[in-house]
Amino acid sequence: MFEAQSGGAVRAGGPRVVALTEQGAAAAPVPPQGPHEPQEPQVPAQGGRGTGPGVAVPPGADGVEGILRRQAMRESAARTYARSLPIVPVRARGLTIEGADGRRYLDCLSGAGTLALGHNHPVVLEAVRGVLDSGAPLHVLDLATPVKDAFTTELFACLPPELAADGRIQFCGPAGTDAVEAALKLVRTATGRSGLLAFTGAYHGMTAGALGASGGAPDVRVTRLPFPQDHRCPFGVGGTEGARLGARWTESLLDDPKGGVPTPAAMIVEPVQGEGGVLPAPDAWLRRMREITEARGIPLIADEVQTGVGRTGAFWGVDHAGVVPDVMVLSKAIGGSLPLAVIVYRSSLDLWAPGAHAGTFRGNQLAMAAGTATLAYVRKNRLAERAGALGERMLTALRGLAAAHPCMGDVRGRGLMIGVELVDPDTGAAAQALAAAVRQECLNRGLIVELGGRHSSVVRLLPPLTITDEQATAVLDRLADAIPAAAAAAVRLH
Repeated sequence: MFEAQSGGAVRAGGPRVVALTEQGAAAAPVPPQGPHEPQEPQVPAQGGRGTGPGVAVPPGADGVEGILRRQAMRESAARTYARSLPIVPVRARGLTIEGADGRRYLDCLSGAGTLALGHNHPVVLEAVRGVLDSGAPLHVLDLATPVKDAFTTELFACLPPELAADGRIQFCGPAGTDAVEAALKLVRTATGRSGLLAFTGAYHGMTAGALGASGGAPDVRVTRLPFPQDHRCPFGVGGTEGARLGARWTESLLDDPKGGVPTPAAMIVEPVQGEGGVLPAPDAWLRRMREITEARGIPLIADEVQTGVGRTGAFWGVDHAGVVPDVMVLSKAIGGSLPLAVIVYRSSLDLWAPGAHAGTFRGNQLAMAAGTATLAYVRKNRLAERAGALGERMLTALRGLAAAHPCMGDVRGRGLMIGVELVDPDTGAAAQALAAAVRQECLNRGLIVELGGRHSSVVRLLPPLTITDEQATAVLDRLADAIPAAAAAAVRLH
């Protein structure tokens, strides 16, 4: 029913745009998942249905349609993914999701980057079952437990050594946005300052403080700085020069006594802007941000919620630049698919009073067990290195595809965090409607993707780090089918 995670010949429908089996893949192969993993040899056919005794039966008298109808009636108008992905998942393994109607999909959303090992990886399931079977308490607030100690030990083993040697950890509420709130509260307490430096296009969460630091915030309490990008550079030059100008502007603004920006409590930055459109921060620029903040006594916060745990081809996004921040905000993959969020920071910032930040569910034992298993598996099996090599080959293949399709305005990313910006071929303007059509054409072909960027015109790929070469080829084949199909339909409409 579900595809194998480590091999098997696959031929997905549609034109094959790249063979992802060239030399270099063997340097960091996807390890076998273990004795409990079903070894199915093939990627599911485009939009195919399962066969055999494991096929799901539509639940209830009115089946899938009834579930979706009740969701629309009962859930809030704020629901998001359910609008563009009208499926009812009932079973999942690795890259594959199976819906209640028996259709199967390749999941390149991965819980918005949460599922580093894909769905229901055996090491994660074993860790969770171990806690459940042990009789250990599941809810302990912030008390010490063996499960928590093991998680903290493994996490510190994976951190940049300089931060691990002098680090403190705060367990937060279950979402990354709460960890962002904790980081802001921490630096404001430690510095006695309230201002914040953040970047255009940023996304840090949906609570008030995190939204205030994000690019779409309506107020001006946060100073906005230009984030470097090539395709839509704010200075019109892109490349190294665009990044240099952005850094120069930042430095000038902070040093200008009439600039209107007093020394802030911190700078917060994403090593790759994910929701902002998959924009990797240039390494030299990120190092310059570290130099600028360090020279002025400004703590640097790295938001690694989506970039962490191997996603970008290094264990942490900041590792590419060799930068050690003062605070790291961590969530998503560190919980092994379950809710968990923490901040890790230098001990010199640990000046808040007992109870200054808390949360009822900060002692999630199941998430800590799943997170320990995930962190260890990624580290021991070099999945970050694997993500970097495979991601680069996928980017190369997509850039080759873009040469034949003018609507593909830009292909960018780092590791297995990939974006394709769709544009109007005549004007270069962001093509939001076309991107939405491509997402639907992908879904029709059994591929789940989502959109990002300022105009929701960037098709994003966030597959699990355990994706095989064959599966990656199938993903690219389906996307290569979907883009011209959506573009052709758009032409017919006009």
